[in-house]
Amino acid sequence: MEASERMGIYSLAVNLFLAGLKAALAVLSGSLALAADAVHSSVDVVGSLVVLGGLIIARRKSKAFPYGLYKVENVAAIVVALLIFLAGYEIAREAWQGAARVVTASPAILAGAVLAVVIPLAFSRYEARLARTTNSPSLAADSRHFQTDVLSSAVVLIALAGSRLGWPLDRIGAAVVVIFIARAGWELLADGMRVLLDASLDAETLTRVRGLMEDEPAVAAVKSLTGRNAGRYRFLEAEVTLRTHDLDKAHAISQRLEEDIRRAIAHVDRVLIHYEPTARERLRYAIPLANLNGAISQHFGEAPYFALVTIRLSDGAVERQEIVANPHTKLSKAKGIQVAEWLVGQKVDAVLVKESLHSKGPEYVFANAGVEMHDVVADTLAAALAALKPEQQ
Repeated sequence: MEASERMGIYSLAVNLFLAGLKAALAVLSGSLALAADAVHSSVDVVGSLVVLGGLIIARRKSKAFPYGLYKVENVAAIVVALLIFLAGYEIAREAWQGAARVVTASPAILAGAVLAVVIPLAFSRYEARLARTTNSPSLAADSRHFQTDVLSSAVVLIALAGSRLGWPLDRIGAAVVVIFIARAGWELLADGMRVLLDASLDAETLTRVRGLMEDEPAVAAVKSLTGRNAGRYRFLEAEVTLRTHDLDKAHAISQRLEEDIRRAIAHVDRVLIHYEPTARERLRYAIPLANLNGAISQHFGEAPYFALVTIRLSDGAVERQEIVANPHTKLSKAKGIQVAEWLVGQKVDAVLVKESLHSKGPEYVFANAGVEMHDVVADTLAAALAALKPEQQ
């Protein structure tokens, strides 16, 4: 049994206890406010049953419901919101239409009223923490519902204290409680309806997911990203362009993206990634150099410099050319892999090398990132660029 399901059972037990306590206090004191609060807690019992049922049913999948019944949680949250409205109505009706009664506010009655405030306050805070941890909308709804219990019970306590002092505060306090109850109910109803109508995920989550995708070197661009909630779970759909034309590599990149998203974002049920190769207009090459004069190095990881050259495919013109120092020449281990990862971070499309990288670490780094590797025969940068074949452009 999940923690959220256990909390649903605990919620039911607490509400049963509160309903019984308030009903007993109402009978003993004759307080209309306590009677209304007992009705409020009785409605809470029904609400807890709805929450518990929603939590148990939500995860189940079948042929008829292949995506699961996650939204049952949101339906449960909406039902709880409606029950909050009902509780508010009960309090208002008792406050404005109930016949006047003599209220007996003995110390024992007041102690019971204090207990009716403390119990839901403590449980609400504990349940709210669990709701944030599990991202459960129904538990969050139940936590807020307990907060309305605290408000109504606090007003009842004040009314009882006023009755003991000879002040008729029941009806004024009830009016204040109804305002808070209506506000809480509306917030829950609006949140639940947003999910049922497939409103977008919050901007913060979408921004994080987009950032994860853009940080993947093999991703050229994130064309679109949408997401929605269903219960506590998230569903994401993205369209990306990849820097590879190989379907197997593209599939591997897509799986890697999905794993990264699931690790970083909680409660992701499904990630659907549509990918397509980049429509290339230019290529960015990396060539290892032995010196600043353009002599091509015989080595890859130990090359002191790299030329980064951007060539426009339409006419083969060089749009940009720069020579940068290799930041990993002083490493003693995994130098080639570090250099390869650095070049991937530079968004290169292809690498021209003299040294064979077959079955070596850099080859796997480039393959995962969709970076092409070509052997070069020329000894100088200018000759290597001039000798590029059309298919390499």
